[in-house]
Amino acid sequence: MSNMDVTNRSNFFPNSEQAKTTRAQKMSMRRNDYSRRQQLDKISKNDAKVKIPDAVRDFSRIKKAVDAAPEIDNSEKIARLKQQINNGTYKVNYEAIADKLLATEF
Repeated sequence: MSNMDVTNRSNFFPNSEQAKTTRAQKMSMRRNDYSRRQQLDKISKNDAKVKIPDAVRDFSRIKKAVDAAPEIDNSEKIARLKQQINNGTYKVNYEAIADKLLATEF
């Protein structure tokens, strides 16, 4: 590592000759002049706007409502249905299924 040529270092290295700048040069690199600042402000006003689609807003509202709703514990209902299926006493309500299918289609 001691044989490394340090004469062609970029500004990345703080102790290189190229990196040594005057205070005025540093200040000029930090700030834009007034006309450039106005130009950048004009560009950012036109190009930096974000339009959030209504679907995303609706999703956000729905998610907040769901997160705020209390959790529903269906474990008792599921256990009862499993027991009915295992016993062979579960009866399918075909009319309710047909109504649900028709409601989703129309």
